[in-house]
Amino acid sequence: MLGTVLIVLGLSTACAPRVNMHGNAVQLEEIAAIEPGVYTRDRVLDTLGSPSSTDPYDDSAWYYISERTETTAFFAPEVIERQVVAIIFDEHGVVKSVDVYDKNSAEYVNPVERKTPTAGNSLGVIEQMLSNLGRFNKK
Repeated sequence: MLGTVLIVLGLSTACAPRVNMHGNAVQLEEIAAIEPGVYTRDRVLDTLGSPSSTDPYDDSAWYYISERTETTAFFAPEVIERQVVAIIFDEHGVVKSVDVYDKNSAEYVNPVERKTPTAGNSLGVIEQMLSNLGRFNKK
């Protein structure tokens, strides 16, 4: 009887979902405290910590990204909650705007399947091997 109970408990916990948290989760109170036109980069850094990502071209935007996923057994993870906080700075390093996006704000993009053609010859394996014969002889 005890063995059956242990097996049932073991199987039931094996199927329990695993919850994972990724990124820098920012609390709504912390976001509300950031005032556009008042806060600077240093003050945002003190309040929220370092950003998850920055604008790769001119560092005018900081992004705080967090995601909570749930995985059950061998299935793919399911996104339960996602939050992206975008803080835009002006040229003087003062906060211009604070935007909060969630999982429902996402816009999905269909990737293009076509391939870019390349210039040049298209040689097969045999042609490539035969074209290299004689190239490695020392004079």
